[in-house]
Amino acid sequence: MECLFIVQHAHKFDDGTEDVKLIGVYRSRENAEKAISRLSNQPGFRDAQDGFFIDKYELDKDQWTEGYVTT
Repeated sequence: MECLFIVQHAHKFDDGTEDVKLIGVYRSRENAEKAISRLSNQPGFRDAQDGFFIDKYELDKDQWTEGYVTT
C-alpha cells in the first residue's frame, strides 16, 4: 500500500470563518513533519502552530465513497 501525506494549515478567525492552506504533499510522514518544522517559525504560522495537520491518503483508492447533500 503506497501512501501520500498532505500537510495543511487552518487558521480560524473570530467571525467563524477559516482559511486553509495546502502546504504540500509528501511521500512520508517524516517529510511532512519536517515541512511543518520548516514553516513553524514563519510569520503567521508561528502564531498559530496548532493549525497544522497531516492527512494520510492511500494511492489509487477513493477517499470519498458516498454522495453528498447541500444545506
